[in-house]
This record gives sequence, C-alpha cells and structure tokens, in this order.
Amino acid sequence: MRRLGDGVEAAMHCALVLAGLPDGAVIPGRDLAVLYDLSESYLLKHLRALTAAGVTEATSGPRGGYRLARDPANITMLDVVEAIDGPGPAFVCREIRQCGPVASKEPCNYKKNCLIRVRMLQAEKLWRDSLRGQTLADLARDAAPMIDETTKRALAAYVDAAKR
Repeated sequence: MRRLGDGVEAAMHCALVLAGLPDGAVIPGRDLAVLYDLSESYLLKHLRALTAAGVTEATSGPRGGYRLARDPANITMLDVVEAIDGPGPAFVCREIRQCGPVASKEPCNYKKNCLIRVRMLQAEKLWRDSLRGQTLADLARDAAPMIDETTKRALAAYVDAAKR
C-alpha cells in the first residue's frame, strides 16, 4: 500500500481532539500545532484541507478556530485521509507489461486487465472500505482505555484552556 502523507497523522490526531469539544467550541489552529509540536503553517495547510473537504469548519476573528463540521459518528477515517491525500487511487498501473523488448506488438494480447493492477485495486478497495467503516467516534471510544489518566487530564486541561 502507498505511504500516506505525514499530514494524515496530524489531521487524524487534530480531528480526534476536535471530536471531544463541546458544541459550539473551537480551538485555534495555533494551539493545535503547539499541542503536537508542529509548525503552525504546516498544520494550518492540513486544517484548511479538512475544511475544504467538509470535515472541519473554520471560524475567523479573535475568537476563531476549528471544530468538526459534522458529528464525529458521521466522519470516517477515510474522510480524513482523502481530505489530506486526495481521493485518487494509491496504485496507478502504467501498463509496463506492454513495454520493453519482449512486449507483444499484438494489441489483442492486452485485452485483459493487468493482473497486478486488478489485485492492487482489490487490496486498495479493502483498505478504503476498512477506513470508511471506522468513524472518529469509534476512534475516540477505542482510544479512551489506551490513554493513561495523567495524559487524559493533561489533554483535557490543555483543550479547556485553548478552546473558545
């Protein structure tokens, strides 16, 4: 499978933080960047992509920031991945079987799809279906028992201080 862009990890973590906000609250992008020790300009690029994809909403002004655009149960991991890396296929067949010194010059020999392409696209469909089946609400629920109490308290205090 393809290597996902680094922005996917940042976007997924930020989306999980936003999933825990009370209704109507926002967190400035700057504070999300500080939370994960990321460059503000780097993270803002990804937050803008999430907003363009309808995953987050941005509010402007001195009390501005980001929040989820929909309920966490209606935002999938695939929504976040595609917002950052795009919806295009991970594998692109270049039909190299038709190139080189042993390639047939007979077009009829290539009427069937390349088997490697077929298998790669099957695998990608399973991967996308799996991500489509997992929501931010699922992640938040499943992550809760994995995070120690000290970290939970520290995160809650940080978010409480940063939210607007």
